[in-house]
Amino acid sequence: MERINRIKKGNYMNGFGSKGIIEVEGKSYTIFRLKKLEEEGIANISRLPFSIRVLVENLLRNMNGRTIAEEDVRETANWKGKYNELKEIAYYPSRVILQDFTGVPCIVDLASMRDAMAELGGDPMKINPLVPVDLIIDHSVQVDHYGTSDSITKNMDIEYKRNMERYTLLKWAQKSFKNMRVFPPGSGIIHQVNLEHISKAVMTDEKDGEVTAFPDTVIGTDSHTTMINGLGVLGWGVGGIEAEAVMLGQPYYMTIPEVVGVRLSGTLPEGTTATDLALTITEFLRKHRVVGKFVEFFGKGVKRMSLADRAMLANMAPEYGATTGFFPVDEETINYLKLTGRGDAASLVEAYSKEQGLFYYGGEEPEYTEVVEFDISKVVPSVAGPSRPQDRLPLNDLKKSFTGFIASSRSYDANSESAEKEVVINIASHVIKLSDGALAIAAITSCTSTSNPSVMIGAGLLAKKAVEKGLTISPHVKTSLAPGSGVVEEYLQKSGLISYLENLGFYTVGFGCTTCIGNSGPLHPEIERAVKEKGLILTSVLSGNRNFEARIHQSVKANYLASPALVVALAIAGTVDIDLTKEPLGLGKDNNPVYLKDIWPANDEINEIMNSLLTASMFIRKYASALEGDKHWQSLSSPSGSAFNWDKDSTYIKKPPFFTGFSRAPEMQEDIKNARALLVLGDSVTTDHISPAGSIPEKYPAGQYLAQHGVSPKDFNTYGSRRGNHEVMMRGTFANVRIKNKLAGREGGYTLKLPEQEERFIFDAAMSYMGEGIPLVVMAGNEYGTGSSRDWAAKG
Repeated sequence: MERINRIKKGNYMNGFGSKGIIEVEGKSYTIFRLKKLEEEGIANISRLPFSIRVLVENLLRNMNGRTIAEEDVRETANWKGKYNELKEIAYYPSRVILQDFTGVPCIVDLASMRDAMAELGGDPMKINPLVPVDLIIDHSVQVDHYGTSDSITKNMDIEYKRNMERYTLLKWAQKSFKNMRVFPPGSGIIHQVNLEHISKAVMTDEKDGEVTAFPDTVIGTDSHTTMINGLGVLGWGVGGIEAEAVMLGQPYYMTIPEVVGVRLSGTLPEGTTATDLALTITEFLRKHRVVGKFVEFFGKGVKRMSLADRAMLANMAPEYGATTGFFPVDEETINYLKLTGRGDAASLVEAYSKEQGLFYYGGEEPEYTEVVEFDISKVVPSVAGPSRPQDRLPLNDLKKSFTGFIASSRSYDANSESAEKEVVINIASHVIKLSDGALAIAAITSCTSTSNPSVMIGAGLLAKKAVEKGLTISPHVKTSLAPGSGVVEEYLQKSGLISYLENLGFYTVGFGCTTCIGNSGPLHPEIERAVKEKGLILTSVLSGNRNFEARIHQSVKANYLASPALVVALAIAGTVDIDLTKEPLGLGKDNNPVYLKDIWPANDEINEIMNSLLTASMFIRKYASALEGDKHWQSLSSPSGSAFNWDKDSTYIKKPPFFTGFSRAPEMQEDIKNARALLVLGDSVTTDHISPAGSIPEKYPAGQYLAQHGVSPKDFNTYGSRRGNHEVMMRGTFANVRIKNKLAGREGGYTLKLPEQEERFIFDAAMSYMGEGIPLVVMAGNEYGTGSSRDWAAKG
């Protein structure tokens, strides 16, 4: 047990005599000097990648002779670049960040740990976070209502009704656990709130009058925690189990990583966006195989990038497969802290980073495992799809690619011969002819894009020009705008651009992930009929980071990622079966054709608005009351005390079985023998396939369970919202309607039960095998388990 004991928070050793003092604006801060390792001839720190320097500081500061020994510091400080034999280190992140889908099961686990501690005769209050924890409720709001000014009010009313049991638990946690803050619904998207408000880039810890300064480091229960890398903060997504361990003061065990340096050069050409850059980098690095490695950006191209653009590239690290997409601290970091109302932290960040060799001046050439070159000036307008974010397409290839997708999709579908090429539907007295490729969903959403003012203002300007040209959007397209923070809505309002977006149907539907996490809400019944009865292949376009099969909507087969401006443009076109570089979006005033080039905004237009509107006071004002919540949150009653009062009838929150009969001695594990295959899968099976987050089908095992417990199908909510109930999540494992198990021979959560040769739901077959005492294995190809850091993909 000695391996997992951690020294008490604040009790730092003086490893290698590295303690020192810096003075910043009349205040003294203790630091653990990396330069001391150079002075003592232990290591040449200045040759290291900046991300490795952060790891070295973490080990040096937390060295305790037990989990971290001198040897660990020396080994990491003398980073080899490439490791044939993995070297494990104990890393202590400074804080933990959670969103509600993954945060609820963490809180459920901690609450059940308290019960187990009490049953063992211990003090349940010892189960308490020892590092700062922030939980942002952003994953639950759904797009039930859209296209009207009161959509957001209606959606939030429904959100609270659906999630009352979950929110009661979270409000109890806020009161019962120390070191935990809960940002109520409507605060914004987790990673945008982290970027714009929570992180200070350098943290401080006071103990007995001594204030220690150190780099902000974070792990989160969401894979896109990497977005904070754009601020020079080392952070990435982990599973809930690892996050709970760190919350309770344990280290995060990791191997010393290889670091791929990406030298950026050039600038974005006119007519392209930061989204195009992010999608191109994703394709480029995924092909380069950076899975499990740190990626660090450097070069002249970095110095020309805004911090918002950097954050977009960092956000997409899970999509290109890296653990991080790191940008070191520089003057742009300092300027961004000041812009977003954190000027009080900027001076310390600058002084500390420069003193510690963590400040990037632009000319440094650290030694990397390898260096790859990327010329930003070669980026072209792009989308990605139809089911993976790394499958980038130049915009002029979209139509051709979709034609190929139709052919492959029809070949897999047994009912394809009966599918109709054109379907006539009636929506709001509009008779509409739809064909394959018709756009069902167009969503400006996700922290990836809405954190970047340039792409949001660009979308607003394109909408303005489109409205002025007389363009409209067909009612068959479900349009939505879900900003990642209230700041976005404010600058769109102040610029006057929000009215043009609303004119085209892009009304604010909520401040949360919405469509990007699969909370796209219901489609019009006529649209659903066209799919179920006529076999129409529908599409979606969103400014998000994920487009995995069945993630966006179970009735939508092809999903494309694009910049917010292209989301608006494709919504006007009403289909992806179009070459926007050659074909008109539609007919404007006087029946004249209008092309994309006619309404695309110039970079100077975007920059003029952006530079004139964004102020520190805007960010300070919007975040001043973020923890207070709206009237719903303030009126929400919740229990108090150290133990949570479990409701045995709840279908959202159930006490998990993991700690039932828990003993101090671990059980011995047995070898797996005479196992059968439960699934045989191909390549690129994501965590969305393994543990879907979206809607729960009525006929699937989880739907059957809820129905048996008196829940109406309209109240099923989503798998993600029910992660606090292990009964639902076990039944939801491998329940993606698009998963392709080769044992079953058709899409969906089915398998072949052996030796009976019976097709069954995967959950039902697994329970039968368990009753027979037969162990099971899952066989899969490359990239199994890519995607979200979803603990239920492991626990389920």
